[in-house]
Amino acid sequence: MASIESKDIHKIVVACDAGMGSSVMLATQLRKQLKDQNVRVEHAPVNAIPADADVVVCHAGLANRARATVPDTVLIPFQVFIGDPAVTRLVAAIKSGGTVDA
Repeated sequence: MASIESKDIHKIVVACDAGMGSSVMLATQLRKQLKDQNVRVEHAPVNAIPADADVVVCHAGLANRARATVPDTVLIPFQVFIGDPAVTRLVAAIKSGGTVDA
């Protein structure tokens, strides 16, 4: 299981597939929540996740594809686009410090 210290998270990528806009909304929400944390949030297709991502956030249905793209990167799968507990835990860990596991 991959893990990363919250102080080492500088780039989060929200990975998507269908392009329906939900993941763009999640990326925007994360940017707002982390604006004071020196963390860049980007959006990318699941098959083109940048190799320099520290953490990848994607819908649970895309998790296997995301792992295949960046196998050594911490992956946070979620079920719902807004208010998912996994994403809430990630934001809390970044703000308060600690380790993020995936």
